[in-house]
Amino acid sequence: MTDRFEEAFLTRSETASHLQIPCSTLNSWLRGEAAGAPLVHEVEAERAKQPTIPFVGVAEAYVLRSLRDLGLRMSEIREAASAVRAAFHSPYGLVSRRIATDGVDIFIEHGLGDLRRARDGQGAIREVVADHLRYLSWEAGDEFPSGIRLRQYPAEVPVILDPRFGHGRPVIESNRVPVTAVADLWEAGESVEEIAYEYDMTPEQVDLLCRAVVRLAA
Repeated sequence: MTDRFEEAFLTRSETASHLQIPCSTLNSWLRGEAAGAPLVHEVEAERAKQPTIPFVGVAEAYVLRSLRDLGLRMSEIREAASAVRAAFHSPYGLVSRRIATDGVDIFIEHGLGDLRRARDGQGAIREVVADHLRYLSWEAGDEFPSGIRLRQYPAEVPVILDPRFGHGRPVIESNRVPVTAVADLWEAGESVEEIAYEYDMTPEQVDLLCRAVVRLAA
């Protein structure tokens, strides 16, 4: 069983890439603190250039990225993180299962109260916060997340980070196959029909996924 708190999962650059945030922003969060703990937890590398971000740290960075996307300033993000951790009595409060319920109220109280509408002018702020948090997933009876769905991939082919599969690589949620395995076959000239048969997908899913890989690499 992978230790989501103490076992290194991704490097800093991999975390920034998968979550689509600047490396400088992630580095700032790693240096920052809230309620006496780092905004994003990190562990010691076993060797140079080895992963240092545990899965829980990746999830924390995802939540912080979501708060930033909602328009919070850094000072407000620290205040909200401190309030959540204090309320949940955990240095990992930012990714507690309760974040999807009680945490929304805390975020609104600490920094989001003045935002009447989301940036696109549509849904109420509570709905927007909930929409960001739905990309985290928790197993039944577990307080902390077991997966993160990556928003840059098509909804028709959900792609996740899961510490139990893929050794840190994004995997397809339905079959736990690494995205790179599908993309490598496609780049080698395999047809989408052949790849779909190999991995129990539809040709349309393979096509959408490979197009996303090409777009992200551009």
